[in-house]
Amino acid sequence: MKKFLAMLLALTMALALVACGGNNSAGTSGNDAGGANTSGDTAGNASGDASGAAGGTFTIGVIGPLTGGNAIYGTNVANAAQIAVDEINALGGDVQFSLISEDDTGDAETAVNAYNALMDQGMQILLGTVTTGPALAVVPYAYEERVFTLTPSGSGDDVIEGNDNVFQVCFTDSNQGTRSAQYIDEHFEDPQIAVIYRNDDAYSQGIRDNFVAEAESRGMSIVYEGTFTEASQTDFNNQLTGAQSAGADMIFLPIYYEPASVILTQANAMGYAPTFFGVDGMDGILTLPGFDTSLAEGVYLLTPFSADAEDEATQSFVAEYQERYGETPNQFAADAYDGVYIIYEAIQAAGVTADMSNEEICDALIAAMGDLSVVGLTSAGSEMTWDENGAVSKDPAAVIIENGTYVTP
Repeated sequence: MKKFLAMLLALTMALALVACGGNNSAGTSGNDAGGANTSGDTAGNASGDASGAAGGTFTIGVIGPLTGGNAIYGTNVANAAQIAVDEINALGGDVQFSLISEDDTGDAETAVNAYNALMDQGMQILLGTVTTGPALAVVPYAYEERVFTLTPSGSGDDVIEGNDNVFQVCFTDSNQGTRSAQYIDEHFEDPQIAVIYRNDDAYSQGIRDNFVAEAESRGMSIVYEGTFTEASQTDFNNQLTGAQSAGADMIFLPIYYEPASVILTQANAMGYAPTFFGVDGMDGILTLPGFDTSLAEGVYLLTPFSADAEDEATQSFVAEYQERYGETPNQFAADAYDGVYIIYEAIQAAGVTADMSNEEICDALIAAMGDLSVVGLTSAGSEMTWDENGAVSKDPAAVIIENGTYVTP
């Protein structure tokens, strides 16, 4: 009943804004605009440091690669976070947000500098970092200074391990690796699998380790493994030749989209056409400048979001993103959009106010997250919940690329 009344009040306020000529720059409002919906009664979950109604303008900081080779991830996160912030602010409720961002170029040292810059600007809550390497560099500082941190896409298990203030919207690397092996085992008949991964990247190595462990426990056939480094990700002929010679009819790629695009291009040139199966880091390959997207036809991705999904929330978000930024959002954008709404719901559940210290806000939000259930764009219709370590639990989804779009198999 409390949740129903809260939602009814939010809707009434949104309608009043429209009637009075209020400007919602997202073109929609609140949860009716596709924002995350909580389920269950989360009221009364505030810690001893928080009481009463939440309120004030909270400053959320975003750290991610806004320039450089991984800019597609960071810009999608920053753009989508702004859409969610605008929607929430347009409700006119007691909780408002101010969004600030800094570029880490995908570099760990730069990410620490970005964190310090955001703290100097008054950051109270961190939505970041976007990728695992920079996240591992930043979270010790956020832990020490008690800044509540929700990373949309920093999937490394070490990002949350031992850091009670850090939570994830994305699957952990271990979850991605395990779930990928499970999906392949359940949907393909005895594939002969090759794995090509980057061995100097925590993200790629972590997913590979857990994929191999799960595949071996299931008796799946891994016939070849090839590695590369950041310095050698322009030529994969040796790895592809090795996979082909070993009889691999499927290649698992726990890597980002740029090296994946090179692999697809070179495999095509040598006439090698296995089934390619990737993870969330490959989301973005269809918008990579200069890449022939026809080469991605038939590629599978384990990703929690498809821009072509037919549910109203996804369609509304995608339409708004395309109108604002002239492109289709990827999974990183959806994770960030969900992330802002998760923060919003946690603030309401905790009853914190913006004039509290970062430590008070952090401790109260940690307590609230233990009982929070949120349905968002990236939860495949299921509820997102969080364990005591900050890892998210939600249903995974796989998509296949057909005619240049993601399609649910």
